This record gives sequence, C-alpha cells and structure tokens, in this order.
Amino acid sequence: MSIDTETAAKVAKLARIKVEDDALPALAEEFNTILGFIEQLNEVDVEGVEPMTSVTPMRLKRREDVVTEGDQQDKILANAPDAREGFFAVPKVVE
Repeated sequence: MSIDTETAAKVAKLARIKVEDDALPALAEEFNTILGFIEQLNEVDVEGVEPMTSVTPMRLKRREDVVTEGDQQDKILANAPDAREGFFAVPKVVE
C-alpha cells in the first residue's frame, strides 16, 4: 500500500493537524515508511506465540476477600480537608 500526498492531506485533516502543502510529500513518505515497517512485521511467523502483557511473566498479587471493619465514617472523614453531611466536600469544577 502506498500513501500519496492527497491521502496524507486527508489524514492530517482528520487528525486536525495543520500541514503546509510543501510538507505533504515528506509526510506521505513518513506514512509509507511506517506502513513498510508494518509490512515487515506481518512477515514474522508468530504461530504458537502467546500474547504478552509484559516482557516478564508476572502475576498480580492477590489477597483474600474478607470482610473488614466497617462503619468508620468518622475516622475517614477526619482526614478530609472539608467534610459536609458525612461526605468529602470538593470544589465545584463544572458550571
């Protein structure tokens, strides 16, 4: 697949990036370089390779799901800079 300057201009417009007309050929060439790299990746045989979420095999630490002390509203709200009617009070951010 090859990207021409017209397609590069369309992509720039969709991305809301202002690109001058004289810079479009260079942008199209960059897109073609990226697509060439993706084509190289498509040639790699990944049959039987499991998807990874990290370069090292890790497992999330788990804890037992047990009921703990509840009804500590007063202790928790004691840490709040501003508490009203049993809740954390925060400044209004939306008009």
